[in-house]
Amino acid sequence: MKRISTTFLQAVIVLIGMVAIAILIRFPLTEGRATNLDLFSIYADPFILYGYAASIAFFVALYKAFKLLGYIGQNKVFSSDSVGTLKSIKYCAIVLSVLIVAAGLYIRISHSKEEDPAGFIAICILATFVSIVVATAAAIFEKILQNAMDLKSENDLTI
Repeated sequence: MKRISTTFLQAVIVLIGMVAIAILIRFPLTEGRATNLDLFSIYADPFILYGYAASIAFFVALYKAFKLLGYIGQNKVFSSDSVGTLKSIKYCAIVLSVLIVAAGLYIRISHSKEEDPAGFIAICILATFVSIVVATAAAIFEKILQNAMDLKSENDLTI
């Protein structure tokens, strides 16, 4: 039963990645300021390129989560590989939150007076909050796994 649930969660992670890639490809074509641009100009926009560069941390974290579920399916939860994977997820979430805040500050500072950046800023705040929650959860799970591994190695030495 555990193998089925980890496989299901891995499939959900793959689905999340595919939806994110579809959004990254499709959204710039429908965005307000890019509606009259040609295909090259749309994808050469510095802000869109920044979004693609920032999404690297998201996809690395998804890959690491997929890998962690693989360790869980193989009963290697209490291993240094699992702790390292959680540490990588934590760092990816922190980097992503910093990059999102930087984008929000850039839009807030540099927007023209006739545009209203409130929607973008709200999305930045929400995405930053989610990223910080993921980083905190990964840090807590990392600490729990590390403590469990320390207890296990301590018990193995006494036996």
